Amino acid sequence: MVNNYNENVHFIELDGKQLILVGTAHVSSKSVNDVKEVIESERPDTVCIELCEARYRNLTDNERWKNSNITQIIKDGKAMLLLVNLILSSYQKRLADQFNIKPGQEMMQGMTSAKEVGAELCLADRDLQTTMMRLWRSIGLWGKFKLFFQLLLSMFMDEEMSEEELEKMKSSDMLSAALEDLSVSFPDIKSILIDERDQYLAQNIKQAPGNKVVAVLGAGHIPGVKQALLREHDLVKLSQIQPPSRISRAIGWAIPILILLLIASTFSADRGAGLDQMAAWIIWNGSLAALGALLAFAHPLAILTAFVVSPISSLNPLLAAGWFAGLTEAIVKKPLVQDFENMAQDINSIKGFWNNKVTHILLVVALSNVGSSLGAMFGGVEVIRHFINTFIS
Repeated sequence: MVNNYNENVHFIELDGKQLILVGTAHVSSKSVNDVKEVIESERPDTVCIELCEARYRNLTDNERWKNSNITQIIKDGKAMLLLVNLILSSYQKRLADQFNIKPGQEMMQGMTSAKEVGAELCLADRDLQTTMMRLWRSIGLWGKFKLFFQLLLSMFMDEEMSEEELEKMKSSDMLSAALEDLSVSFPDIKSILIDERDQYLAQNIKQAPGNKVVAVLGAGHIPGVKQALLREHDLVKLSQIQPPSRISRAIGWAIPILILLLIASTFSADRGAGLDQMAAWIIWNGSLAALGALLAFAHPLAILTAFVVSPISSLNPLLAAGWFAGLTEAIVKKPLVQDFENMAQDINSIKGFWNNKVTHILLVVALSNVGSSLGAMFGGVEVIRHFINTFIS
C-alpha cells in the first residue's frame, strides 16, 4: 500500500494483517495531529498505544493520588522507584510545558480517535513497575548510584529544545546514534528500557484483534518494534521479575557477618582497638546517612533517626535507614490530600519537589539510603583497617 503520510508512519503487512506504526515524540504537537489523521483515515479494528495500565490511569484519572498511602509505599520498598518515575515525569512535563501541550497528549489522542471510529483500544506496553524493577535489579550498586544522581542532576538542568529539533529526533539515524550512546553508558538500561519493551510491544501489536491495527509508539521504539515483529516473544517471560540470585543473597548476608566477625575478633584481641573499630562503623554509617537526610532538608527527628538506624540497618540486607528516616518524616510532617493533588505540578521545579511533602519524603528516603550505603562502605574499610593493624602490628 502507498504511504500517503509523512516519514513517521510505517505500513507493514504481516500474516494477513495490516499493521500501521505511528512514530511520535511524546511532547510534540505535530505527533498529536499525526495520530488523529492516521486513525480517522484508516479506521482500524484496533488501536494499540504505548501505555500500560498504570500509565493509562495516570493520564486518565486526575484523582489517582488521593488514595495513595506514602507510608505503605515506603514499607513496600517502592519509594526509590516512585522517586525515579517522578523525576522522569518532571523532565517530560518541562518539555511539554515548553510547547504548551499536555504530556502524553498523543496517547490521549489515540484513545479519543479509537473511540470515535469504533476501534478497540489495546494497552500494549509492559507494566512500568515491572520495567523499573527489572532495571533496578540489573544494574548493581554503583549503577544505582550513577543512575540516581544523573536523574537528580537532570532536575537542575533547564535545557530548551526547538520543536524542529524534537521532530529531527524521530529520524532513525539520530535515534540509532542516541541508543548507541545510551548503551555505552548503561547497557542494561538500553536492554530493559528499549529492547525488551520493543519485543513486548511488537508481540501485543501482532496479537491485537482485527485485520488492521494502528500502533501509536514513541519514535524511539519504531526501528526495534519493526525488527521484533518478525519474531515471536514470550510475554510471560518478559513480565517476570527475577528474585535476587542465591549468590547475591549470600553476599548480602556474608558481608555483614564478616563485619561482625572482624569486630568481634578485634575486640577479643584488643579491647581498645575493638572500641575504635565499633566507633568508626557507627560514625561513618550514622554521619553519612544523617548527611543524606540533611541534604534533603529532613526534619531533625528524621535526621537523628537516620543516624541511629544506619549502623544497624547496614548489617541487615532487609532493612534500609532511609525507610525509617522517611517514615519519621511522614509522621512529623504528614502529607495532606493537597500535597498528592499538587504532585503533578510540583515535580516541575526543584522548589516544588522539596516543598511538596510527598516528594520531600521520597527525597529523604532516597538520600538517606545513599548516605547509608556510602557510610557502610567507608565504615567497612575502617573495620578492616583496624583488624589488620591489630593482628599484623
